[in-house]
Amino acid sequence: MGLVERKIREKEELKESILKAAKRLFLKKGFEKTSIRNIADEIEYSPGIIYHYFKDKNEIFHELHSEGFQELYKRMEILGAVADPMSRLKAMGRIYIQFGLENTDMYDLMFIIEAPIDHVETCADQRWDDGDSTFNLLRGTVKECMLSGHFQGHRLEALSFMIWATVHGMVSLKIRKRVNILEISEVENIVENSYQSFLIILDKL
Repeated sequence: MGLVERKIREKEELKESILKAAKRLFLKKGFEKTSIRNIADEIEYSPGIIYHYFKDKNEIFHELHSEGFQELYKRMEILGAVADPMSRLKAMGRIYIQFGLENTDMYDLMFIIEAPIDHVETCADQRWDDGDSTFNLLRGTVKECMLSGHFQGHRLEALSFMIWATVHGMVSLKIRKRVNILEISEVENIVENSYQSFLIILDKL
């Protein structure tokens, strides 16, 4: 390996170390208590070295939130083998819910904490590619459902967004512990039971 290749590899390895340290601290302390300084302390470098790779904390957390979307996309993509679009759509919702409830901190970063989107808004094209790729999977499946005779009278994008927003709302209320203080009899299974009710509604659209 030549000198140039070695330097490139070392640079990539240090960037990866920064991201891993940021993720460890985020999962342990939360977003607000994770700073450039304590990320630097975690990898035993000066804070200045981090600014050679990332312009600010928002960019670091944008990279981390992208990792979450890659994992979610991989789980969703497997469903391409499901021929019936309505069955695939229902399974996508279950995978989405499972991912969110198993990865609450990452879900928070992907969909609730503003930092990753604050970074997107500073970019020239202001495109949220991570969100678009996942939404396109949903939208494509909804379109196939429509072509198969489901959802007559509905508009593709509005319906796709409504489905996403509904499932997202269930997950968000659960992971932010809003359902824990409700006076309802099925708190432990409220997301699963609510999703089943939502599927009954979808079948009637």
